Amino acid sequence: MNTPILIRCWPGLLPYFTVLDAMREFTSQRDADTPDQMWLLQHPPVFTLGRNADAADVLDPGPIPVIRSDRGGKVTYHGPGQWVVYLLIDLPRIGINVRTLTTAMEQSVIHLLQQRGVTAHARRDAPGVYVGDAKIASLGLRIQHGRSYHGLSLNTEMDLSPFQRIHPCGMVNLAVTQVHDLCPDWSSRDIAETLMAQLAISLDRPLRKGGA
Repeated sequence: MNTPILIRCWPGLLPYFTVLDAMREFTSQRDADTPDQMWLLQHPPVFTLGRNADAADVLDPGPIPVIRSDRGGKVTYHGPGQWVVYLLIDLPRIGINVRTLTTAMEQSVIHLLQQRGVTAHARRDAPGVYVGDAKIASLGLRIQHGRSYHGLSLNTEMDLSPFQRIHPCGMVNLAVTQVHDLCPDWSSRDIAETLMAQLAISLDRPLRKGGA
């Protein structure tokens, strides 16, 4: 079904728990006619532990809170300057599965970076997007009755030092990078808009803008 995805964008920084509760409520209350949505936003500094996370992978959180999440995956960091896209999609309705959605997210970031001449790739053994050996985007989903929530985070123009306080995605000595270090003249807002457009292409769905 090629119906539009509603895009909702929030200014400022939204606390992780606030958004997590909102995603859960949206997913539990939606029905067969509820339009799919993608939420674009940023969080204040927070470490999140997915369902497969080992608490030992948080080495030294310091002042940054550590929150248990119900997404897939292990530990990651969210903070200012990192775009997060939450995908609230009814998978059976549009005829895709989790693997298809994951691949669409990865390919969206890969094609985004290709536009500026940056070669990126996905890895079967460790979901996400990498430039060389450095991770630039993380993925984590939860599926409830065929409907997804959570999504992807793209390191854009942020302080990367908190990643040194964890084993990102449970991987020891995993390097991380960001778009600004590879394409310093690319504005954060343009990156966000291009990412959403690429997601629409990967999912073969038109976009419709909604309010925050």
